[in-house]
Amino acid sequence: MTDDSTLEMGFLDHLEELRWRLIKMLASIVVVGMVAFTFIDNILALLLYPTTKVEDNLKLQVLTVQGMFMIKWSIAFIAGIVGSIPVITYQLWKFVAPGLYLDERKYAIPLVLFTFFSFITGVVFAYSIIIPFSLEFFTSMGYGDVQNNYSINYYFSFMTWSLIGSGLIFLLPVVSFFFSVIGLLTPPFMRHYRRHSIVTIMIISSFITPPDPVSMLVMATPLTILYELSIGVSWFVHRNKDKSG
Repeated sequence: MTDDSTLEMGFLDHLEELRWRLIKMLASIVVVGMVAFTFIDNILALLLYPTTKVEDNLKLQVLTVQGMFMIKWSIAFIAGIVGSIPVITYQLWKFVAPGLYLDERKYAIPLVLFTFFSFITGVVFAYSIIIPFSLEFFTSMGYGDVQNNYSINYYFSFMTWSLIGSGLIFLLPVVSFFFSVIGLLTPPFMRHYRRHSIVTIMIISSFITPPDPVSMLVMATPLTILYELSIGVSWFVHRNKDKSG
């Protein structure tokens, strides 16, 4: 067998492993989603709770016949993805682990736990701070006798993007870890562009929060802390690489 054939078989084996990793991720999402659907009413009550704290009266309406049916299954699917984050992270790690040093592979379990913790922290931050701020601000922009009647589809879309978006933003240290492991990110690079990053954070915060300074600072502060934490994560990875080298 030629070297080219050997390389080709290695590549095909790599694709086969990736396929099975993706199947395991999908299976986890389906199972967790089905479990979530059995508690869907409790999940809906939790997601609707912020509307009860709005000072102005806020009414949600189902505008299509299949509206609640689609909402329940959509939320169950999203819950399946969120609940499967440890499995997804672990499968991705196992896929890239063969290309890492032995001392880097020992971070598998801590990485899985930290990823899930970071994402949930972002979700809780959005649920307890960003969403109440946003609902209170936008519902206060009413006019005269115009009632705040919203489509429940749009409300859950707003909730979903806010919660998942905040959760993904809080994964910045995890992204920094992966990029540092493969050598695409270094502490000097991140320190050099610290000012640019802070300006970017302020711009992002102004778009995803109500247009007032307090809300923007409430969002920008944890993002800035996450960026500094990401620099520390990158430094830790490269320090271990230097020791191994």
